Amino acid sequence: MSNVFSWFIIIGTVVSLIACFWLVAYANKQRASDKEIQESESHVWDENIRELNNPLPMWWLWLFVGTIIWSAGYLIWFPGLGNFDGVGGWSQEKQYADEVSAAEAQYGPMFAEFGSTAAETLVNNEDAMGIGFSLYQNYCSQCHGSTAQGARGFPNLTDDVWLYGGTPAQIEQSIVAGRTGVMPPLAAVFGSDEAIDEMVSYVQSMPDGLDTSSPAHTKYMQLCVACHGPDGSGMQALGAPSLIDDNWLYGSSPTEIRKSIVEGRNGVMPAHGDLIGADRARILTAYVYSLSN
Repeated sequence: MSNVFSWFIIIGTVVSLIACFWLVAYANKQRASDKEIQESESHVWDENIRELNNPLPMWWLWLFVGTIIWSAGYLIWFPGLGNFDGVGGWSQEKQYADEVSAAEAQYGPMFAEFGSTAAETLVNNEDAMGIGFSLYQNYCSQCHGSTAQGARGFPNLTDDVWLYGGTPAQIEQSIVAGRTGVMPPLAAVFGSDEAIDEMVSYVQSMPDGLDTSSPAHTKYMQLCVACHGPDGSGMQALGAPSLIDDNWLYGSSPTEIRKSIVEGRNGVMPAHGDLIGADRARILTAYVYSLSN
């Protein structure tokens, strides 16, 4: 942070601690004498109810003072005053690195053993699958769901439909390097709403066979065949989905198909290789592979 903002925090914090100490000291001085209490009618109600202005017990008062002193010591030891790093040498980055190092020392050998084992073998290892489940819940469930059945825009991992292939090697490649799927916007190419509507109808009818009599058939062979194939079965090398089955990543309604054609789609599976490492990636691969096998 800037030096100006740093000093703003330092001054504000120190002044607040001093103000707290002054408030405790001031409150301790407000001790009415017995004579003042007897003479003050403002402390008496209904002639029999008398309010006494007794001070706090000393142990309670010193507890407040102790918290203020402890706060000052904390701010000296830990980085809590602007750009001041504290004399204890603590930082969240250092603590994280220490915890990661401790975890690697404890679990690294086990992960290394699993990482050198084929995914097809790990699916039968209960310990590996338990770790794989934890890895999935931590890194994958936010998109693919806690049950791995996906959501709109995120593939189902429990069926046999794979955009980039469902072999262990292909799954591991998706996990380690990530994937980027692009459906380009084609509104300008079609030129008119009528042509787009014809393509929407054509795509919807593809599971029943290609309608070569449709005006959209020629457009499909010009614009779509390179990715989705001449029969609409897709292409795993490009991550292009099949258009002739019942699996639709963004929905099969005319509205959704039209939006895909007009606006395009951009699907991103982030790379996890640097995040989880090769050994954990192998365990996670085995777990994901087991979901559909």
